[in-house]
Amino acid sequence: MDSIHLSPRLEAVAKHVPQGAIIADIGSDHAYLPAHLILNNHVQHAIAGEVAQGPFENVQHEINKRHLNGKLEARLANGLAAIDIADKVDTVVIAGMGGILIQDILSAGQSKNHQYNTLILQPNTDENVVRSWLNNNHYLIIAEDIVQEGSHFYEVIVATPGESKLSEREIDFGPYLLQSKSPIFVAKWQKECDRIKVILAHLENSGNQDTPTYTKWQTTYDRIKEMIS
Repeated sequence: MDSIHLSPRLEAVAKHVPQGAIIADIGSDHAYLPAHLILNNHVQHAIAGEVAQGPFENVQHEINKRHLNGKLEARLANGLAAIDIADKVDTVVIAGMGGILIQDILSAGQSKNHQYNTLILQPNTDENVVRSWLNNNHYLIIAEDIVQEGSHFYEVIVATPGESKLSEREIDFGPYLLQSKSPIFVAKWQKECDRIKVILAHLENSGNQDTPTYTKWQTTYDRIKEMIS
């Protein structure tokens, strides 16, 4: 993968970036995504934010390699602190990290009292935590996507300012993903069912089937099976 050929995960993120946007990619690593978007004339300008020196230098290397000085900026900062109001960023991408960390980055950025036109979020785990944050902080989910890359499944969540009242089921599984129930979506949750079956068997073999832990896992299993059936 490079800025010319994105991975399926980053392709799924890129296709939701509005044409002509000014973006900030937080936790950009090598800045492949913003570089790709600029090279394809999809965005006006991009900021790649990194909190650590090594990834920051990776961004600088990509800028020089692709001759993107003046179009792509590297910023060494924590989370949304990489963005200034004067940047006129309208689209924020946070991809490739856990959902709890994405929630923390968004929460820390709330101190600026500023909403972005578009949030494109790709949590590797705890997608429900991200949806819950959006639901409680005046963002409306307008699109979702799911892709498989190797043995891993990645969800993309797109939100704009607005109000929503997601149900617990929609927070856990995604309102748009639930509607489409694509084969990849079903495969993801079938894999989770298979994992839970192993846990339940282990609990049964150790004589713990009459415990709250067993009941919790069984309830989760039944809920997922009902959802994908």
